[in-house]
Amino acid sequence: MYTREKPMRRVQRMTRNQELVLEVLRSEGRAMTAYQILDELRDHGLKAPAQIYRALDNLLERERIHRIESLNAFVHCNHRDHGNLAGFAICDDCRNVWEFTLPEGTEITAVADSKGFETHEVMVELHGSCARCKDSKKTI
Repeated sequence: MYTREKPMRRVQRMTRNQELVLEVLRSEGRAMTAYQILDELRDHGLKAPAQIYRALDNLLERERIHRIESLNAFVHCNHRDHGNLAGFAICDDCRNVWEFTLPEGTEITAVADSKGFETHEVMVELHGSCARCKDSKKTI
């Protein structure tokens, strides 16, 4: 019996703008808004917010970056296993973001599910102060 294999998903190369945006997020290591990214890339010829937003949309689709909802900002994705739920610890002082993976089997929606709620998306964002910022507050 002949079975037809699914066509392989063709990996498209990133555009120059996508590569630039990804590199800024990777090198900064902190949450950045689209306008902060644009400011960093003006010397590279990017002038319009639409250029940044198109690149961000594509990078989100490729799972190369994450959107931090509470900050309306973006960070570079530090993991490749997108099967598990990612969480983010966000320093409210320096805006550094640490990505972590929640352990398999974490029932974060259990309470809502028990009330008949149907969850479509889960975003785990923890806000506080990183060790460096917390220590610098103590010395002031």
